[in-house]
Amino acid sequence: MHELRKDPLLNRWVAVQFDSKPPEYYNFEEENEKEHSCILCAGREKETPSEITAIRNKGSQPNDSGWLARVIPNPNPILRIEGDLGRRGIGMYDKMNSIGANEIIVETPEHDKRPEDMGLEQMVRVVTLYKERVADLEKDSRLRYALIYKNSGKEAGAVYTHSHSQIIATPIIPMRVKDELDGAKKYYAYKERCIFCDMMREELRYGDRVIFETKNFIAFCPYVPRFSFEFWILPKRHSCAFQEIYAEELEDFGLMILSMIKKLRSVLKNTPYNYIIHTAPNRIPRRDHWHTLGEDFHWHVEVAPRLMRISGFEWGTGFYVVTTSPEDAAKYLREA
Repeated sequence: MHELRKDPLLNRWVAVQFDSKPPEYYNFEEENEKEHSCILCAGREKETPSEITAIRNKGSQPNDSGWLARVIPNPNPILRIEGDLGRRGIGMYDKMNSIGANEIIVETPEHDKRPEDMGLEQMVRVVTLYKERVADLEKDSRLRYALIYKNSGKEAGAVYTHSHSQIIATPIIPMRVKDELDGAKKYYAYKERCIFCDMMREELRYGDRVIFETKNFIAFCPYVPRFSFEFWILPKRHSCAFQEIYAEELEDFGLMILSMIKKLRSVLKNTPYNYIIHTAPNRIPRRDHWHTLGEDFHWHVEVAPRLMRISGFEWGTGFYVVTTSPEDAAKYLREA
């Protein structure tokens, strides 16, 4: 059981778990040392929670084999869809029930298939499920934000070695997201232009940090990265919400993800990484509050290789040290 507690100093929320006994932490290596231990593999559908949705071969049935990509509830969720928020105060503190959604997108039936090797058709299936799930979760007025992310490798937080990504929908807008939304809004108020569109124009003009470009998307290393070899993917068409991606853009987006992860692997071998889709918050419960969002925010993907551990300096200050310049990183990735 979890509950959400608000930090009154930094205005951020933390999920706190009860009924846990230290040191019972998940043993990644023990769980994944044998392929047959993986419950995400085809043929083990009865061992996972009932699927939410799937892209399947014709004639196959839900919760059975024959799927091509599949979405299931996380067996060990941080947030649960059942119940009400139950917002309440405890003295000076605020808390609520851990309501939300925690889903796993199983990207392929094959255990050892890397995402960059699964092929464009399969990657398009995966990003199509991304779009469908965010659009569906947006209908729940209790949920304020849906985050799509991928943890690849133990150091990046992956629990399964089987290729997968996750969606977490939260009843609050996380602080990191709020900071980005506020920054974009202030820039627009000052210049009446989207900061992300301006970044994209500047990167295309300068050129040295651009890695890859398609008809609808651009990948580049940001001028001020937090991690060496960090790169962003932006749609060229201004849009604040990922779920509003056009059907004709989905294949291009799949190609961009596939190509960039392949480049990353070529340059950095098997380095763990995270990718995160930054999209607009759910505007349904507070539509009037987000009336400028369509103009000032621009959905995008941030990809962060885990080359170095975060030290006390970064944790204590938020001041990151990058050992490879974004210009050099872009050059290596561009040539891969």
